[in-house]
Amino acid sequence: MTEVIRIPFEELSPEALQGLLEEYVSREGTDYGHATYSLAQKVAAVKRQLETGRAVIVFDPGSRTCNIVPRQELPPNNRFK
Repeated sequence: MTEVIRIPFEELSPEALQGLLEEYVSREGTDYGHATYSLAQKVAAVKRQLETGRAVIVFDPGSRTCNIVPRQELPPNNRFK
């Protein structure tokens, strides 16, 4: 992963955060195992991960995209406090 900019989820409008969460959980290849969850359940689970700091929102200036990533997947120089 290249150098990224952390975007605190609290600084997004509720609508922007909801849109990002819905887009993220709706991506092809997202694996939820054998269980079936509703969109609302998936969104709530990822939002909890953001609230607890287990996941972060990052912006990649190179690709000009936002993503949600588990904190432990960030390179050590990009692990935000």
